[in-house]
Amino acid sequence: MELTRQNLKGSMVALVTPFRKGKVDEHALRRLLDFHLQNKTDVIVPCGTTGETSTLSHEEHKGVISFVIEYVNHRVPVICGAGSNSTLEAVPLLQHAKEKGAEGVLVVTPYYNKPTQEGLFRHYEFLAKKVDIPIVVYNVPGRTGISIAPETVARLSKIPNVIGIKEASGSLEQASRIISLCDVTVVSGEDSLTLPLLSVGATGVISVVANVAPKKEHEMVAAYLEGASERAKTLHYELFELSKVLFIETNPIPVKTALGLMGMITPELRLPLCEMKSENRKELARVLKECRLLKSK
Repeated sequence: MELTRQNLKGSMVALVTPFRKGKVDEHALRRLLDFHLQNKTDVIVPCGTTGETSTLSHEEHKGVISFVIEYVNHRVPVICGAGSNSTLEAVPLLQHAKEKGAEGVLVVTPYYNKPTQEGLFRHYEFLAKKVDIPIVVYNVPGRTGISIAPETVARLSKIPNVIGIKEASGSLEQASRIISLCDVTVVSGEDSLTLPLLSVGATGVISVVANVAPKKEHEMVAAYLEGASERAKTLHYELFELSKVLFIETNPIPVKTALGLMGMITPELRLPLCEMKSENRKELARVLKECRLLKSK
């Protein structure tokens, strides 16, 4: 399916990258993909923040992209993380995603450099012209140190293959302003704000919560988009505590720990990320049990 501004919607999982003994665990990755395909996740998004892309080598990054695209085999769209703080370094990642058949790419605002708004515009303009693939801008100032202004998004909206933005600024005002200025599709990048963002015109979420509760996350977004707002509100509150505890420490530490407790992966992280504090791990386990994602002993 060709991704457009009109059909970029639903529950899109910000997929973790499972490791085992220091290497990407393809067996566990296959298990995760089956889990999402069986539980109605609408889009798979590998190699983003939750996928620990910052500690993957270029070879590993391309390997995960290839594996996911080939295994999913167009059963649902795949949007691959393909960003960098160097515009030229991002080009081969976009090219690889396109060559392998990804439906789109998620491109984070350049981190550490702190470009101006003009620099941000030129970054995306260059990539969009260099590689003809649908691009979703990723705004996560808490990670990158820079936020893309709604006016800059409006400028980018005039580029046909810039189809959307993952808004993880935590600001309803930011999302509302983007939607009021242009027709680029907005999807939530912060689980606890997904329903509020849907209410102002967003069409979905690139979700951390969907890693552990894919069916319920899909149902919440689908319910709202289908006009069942009360049902969506009920599901929002059922997922709310989970959406908070999964960020009790730096993402993806809690979500990988949760998947480990659920028996889905070995909860291995790469430095500088490390295991959770014991008290936070206990709180995570408590919430998972309350959500019936973990059996009580």
